[in-house]
Amino acid sequence: MPNYNAQNPPFAVYPGDVVFPFNGESPSPPQTSQQFALAPTGGAAGPGGRVVAWQISFASAPASVSLALQAADVDADANYQNLDSSTNTSGERRQVTNVQARFLRVRLVSQSGGGAITVSVGV
Repeated sequence: MPNYNAQNPPFAVYPGDVVFPFNGESPSPPQTSQQFALAPTGGAAGPGGRVVAWQISFASAPASVSLALQAADVDADANYQNLDSSTNTSGERRQVTNVQARFLRVRLVSQSGGGAITVSVGV
């Protein structure tokens, strides 16, 4: 499912949902996952925004890797900005607070060696 997708509207993610931008895949960097729309919360996001958790794992550890969790208010490729990043070759779980964006995606910036990558994102 990698690569920016012009599907309109993109798949929606609701509070409590978990999606897999990369799911046991071996994309060639740099490559961007499909984007996901953050479903409206009825104003419940409040001034603090949302909490977004993302988890990274590999079938076998790469020598080096760089991943970015990206967000945008308008779903256009050029509008996405980095919210968080990871270079942990062992994989990890990270959490970002105060997310005010309407769309999320993951970008595999670089990867040297290693096996397939799985990234899950929960809101």
